[in-house]
Amino acid sequence: YAFTAWDGSARNLSDLFGDRSELLLIHNMGKSCVFCTLWADGFSGVADHLKDRAAFIVVSPDSPEVQKEFAESRGWNFDMVSAAGTTFFRDTGFETDGNPQPGVSTFVKNENGSIQRAAHADFGPGDPFCGTWHLLDLLPKGRQGWAPKYKY
Repeated sequence: YAFTAWDGSARNLSDLFGDRSELLLIHNMGKSCVFCTLWADGFSGVADHLKDRAAFIVVSPDSPEVQKEFAESRGWNFDMVSAAGTTFFRDTGFETDGNPQPGVSTFVKNENGSIQRAAHADFGPGDPFCGTWHLLDLLPKGRQGWAPKYKY
């Protein structure tokens, strides 16, 4: 896969590992999804911890220009690449009816340079990847249909 970085350069899946042998890759639906924005906002708080252990990157179908502008407006502190024009979401099982879906895949780069997906999981309201859901569930009245917003 040839992803596009913010500077317009092509980055292959193998490039996303940097000097690591393991990669946490977040499948994000992009700027148009308030739920994906909530997850990404949360990753800002743990990105440095995650990057200490493995390579970490967020991939969305948005153009690099849209990604950069939106990420900067949110204060995100992690790298992103664009999968626009690729079949990456579909090939990894994160596409439904032509629309990207959120989740996470982990990959390992073997000593011979081959790459394998080690695990994957879907994201959705109440999932274990966003602590907001669990904190709201502890309230006496729970979530009560709460949904994330871009601004409060």
